[in-house]
Amino acid sequence: MINASFAQSGQSLETIQSRTVVAILTLTLVVICVVVHYEALNWLTSLLKRVTLKPRQHILLLIFAILIVHVVEVWIFGIGYYSLITTDGHGMLVSSHRIGFLDCIYYSAVCFTTLGLGDVVPMGAVRFVTGSEALTGFVLLTWSASFTFVEMQRFWKS
Repeated sequence: MINASFAQSGQSLETIQSRTVVAILTLTLVVICVVVHYEALNWLTSLLKRVTLKPRQHILLLIFAILIVHVVEVWIFGIGYYSLITTDGHGMLVSSHRIGFLDCIYYSAVCFTTLGLGDVVPMGAVRFVTGSEALTGFVLLTWSASFTFVEMQRFWKS
């Protein structure tokens, strides 16, 4: 009975399982990145209050720390892409050359920043991760910009 309903819908049990794996991995990647971002900004807030630096040095420390956090988040998604494309049934990233690990990191950076160059194209279920990463990256980059603005106001007033 169940197999008949899959056949009628045109989806195999394998396809549904693959999409479920991709959806769960995507949710996990998003949650990890949001928690990493939150904890990093929380840590930065306390660090910037304790450290005795000139206001300009505070801002530089802040900017470099936020850049490092974003690089870590890009790598988190990149590792997710690599794990999906090296496992059968979850889709692939297509390019003019063979995709390796660092290509997945590059693709993640393109998605995270919503740059969308198009030189690497997702196919199959992995496309869901791409859209989710773009939205997550946009939100986290905006969060960082707001945080930086507030910190700049605080340190440049003192």
